[in-house]
Order: sequence, then C-alpha cells, then structure tokens
Amino acid sequence: MNLPELNIGGLCAKLPIVQGGMGVGISLSGLASAVAKAGGIGIISGVQIGFREPDFLQNPVAANLRAIGSELRKAREKCPHGIIGFNFMSVMKNYELYVKEAVRCGADLIVSGAGLPFSLPRLAEGSTTKIVPIVSSARACKLIVSKWLRQGRLPDAVVVEGPLAGGHLGFHYQDMVENTYPPLESCVTEVCAYLQTVESAHGVRIPVIAGGGLATHEDVCRMLSLGAAGVQLGTRFVATEECDACPAFKQAYIDAQPEDIKIIKSPVGLAARAINTLFLQRVEASRLPPERCYGCMDMCRPKETKYCISRALFDAANDGSGLIFCGAGAAALHELTTVPRLMSELSGALLP
Repeated sequence: MNLPELNIGGLCAKLPIVQGGMGVGISLSGLASAVAKAGGIGIISGVQIGFREPDFLQNPVAANLRAIGSELRKAREKCPHGIIGFNFMSVMKNYELYVKEAVRCGADLIVSGAGLPFSLPRLAEGSTTKIVPIVSSARACKLIVSKWLRQGRLPDAVVVEGPLAGGHLGFHYQDMVENTYPPLESCVTEVCAYLQTVESAHGVRIPVIAGGGLATHEDVCRMLSLGAAGVQLGTRFVATEECDACPAFKQAYIDAQPEDIKIIKSPVGLAARAINTLFLQRVEASRLPPERCYGCMDMCRPKETKYCISRALFDAANDGSGLIFCGAGAAALHELTTVPRLMSELSGALLP
C-alpha cells in the first residue's frame, strides 16, 4: 500500500508518520530532525528539556525555556524545511510558560497529553502553531472539543494513544494489570466516528493519528483502514542511531525480553510501561527518598513518593541506570537501525 500524505492544518508531511515525543532527553533535536528529514513529523519532548543545561539545578525553569529554543534551532539547522513540533505533558508545572515559549520560537505544532490540555488554544492564539491533543477515548476527545469550542478553536489533529504505548498511559492501572483495557482499534474507531460529526458540523478536517504498539508497515495500513490519517510511533525510533538517548538506553531495548516489559504505577500515581531494570527492582523493593525536588509536576508529593521520577529519567537518558520507559513492543527490537531505513520500512518501500 502506498501511504498518503498527512495534512495537519496545512502542514503537509510526505509520510503519515509522527515520531512520538519521549522524555526526558530521548527525543530531542537529533531524532526529531532525522524523522522530519525523512518525510515524517519530528517531535521534541519538552519534558525537563533543559536537564543538561549548566544552571539546571539552580534554575530549572530558565534552563528549560532556553533549551526549548536551542533544541528547535538545532533541529531547524539539520532540517530547515521539515515539520518539527514539541510534546508537553499538561500536568507539568509551568506548562503554560513552556508551551508559550515553544510557540514563540516557531514550533510547527504542539502535541499535548498526560491530562486534558484545556488551555492549549489560548496558549497558541495568534500563531500559526497547530495544536494536537492526545486522547485515549472518545469521551476525552469530546471533553476537549467542548472546552476548545468555547475558546473558538478546534484541534488541528487528534492523537489517539492506545494501551500498548510506552511511558505514562491514559488507562487505569488496574485495567492495565488485568488486561481489561480496550484495544487501540476500538479507541480509533470511536474517536474517528465522533470527529466525523464535528467535521460535518463545522466544515473542517481533523485528522486522527493512531499510536501505541505500532511497529510495522502492516500496522500502519491497518490503522489507516480504520479511518486514521496517520500513525504515531515512539519505541521503534529509540533503536535508531539518530535517537538522542545514550547507548545504554538503546541497548536496554535491544536486550529486553517479553517478560522484562512491566506495567508500573509511576511516582505520580499513573499507570506506565517500563523495562524491569535493576533500578526498577530496587525502588519496588524499598523507597528511594528524593534528594531534592525538581518541580516537574504538581501531582507529585516529594515527602511521600517512592522515588523522584525526574532524577530517574535523567539517569536513564545519561547512562541507562534509571527508569526506562518503553512501549509493549520493545522486546521485538534486536538491533539498531537508522531513521531513513526505518521510515522506508514503515512506508512499505523497504522490507524489514
């Protein structure tokens, strides 16, 4: 099957493939620019993006704001004409400040989930930046559309992220553990059906982008046949030379066996999927009190949390010793590839 282009409010990607935002420090300018250059849409993770800045410990907000601009500039230098955006978790502290900075710097789009990003239309007002919420159900999509319509805006696209995705998930922990969650196919079908009514009522086009557990050209074709206009992948892009993660992080994916992929409850109380590393075994056995608070999320309680999620993700990105989030398909990866080769494979132009 020849894949169609993906049009998001006038942004036209040659391939309907969006690289998922992966933080901390996993999808930065290197990966995002490579995907954009190969014809897809590259996404920089804005979560604690400035953690390697020299003044991060003293002033994390200033460091993050500076890094938003510098990572986008580096991505533009590598791929001047590609589509490059940011992913921000709506539960982040200083969420509005960071989104506004990305918009000010000229991000092509903002993808936002981990909560309901009700304020996103206001934050992008007056700009050409496209806004794309992440949902896991038609119910969440309806809530967002309802709130956004009151601000005179509709989503430029919607990402439907299913239960096989990596990192924090939009499903209840118990459902994930007991496998009582709805499949991605059902989520995509329901959201597509709902958005068709919105499109008809307002004379607009709102493409659906399906994500979570997708890995092959056949997966892409299956989602398109259900009504999706594009797909989002994260896990497969980790095992590429261009990914911004350290070699040890990538090797953890390559070495992972199916039994190593676990559903956990993250320190902020959300269900998440991760590799069962020595670090994860250690914090599940006993509490690792945070040495300091990095002010990442309002929902975190430093005096009660089992460990600091920011510190754990910093360590994972730097040397692979911390918390390594992954999608359900991580154990199927056995070697590194390149972004151009992976994009060719996903498009059906190259056999795996």
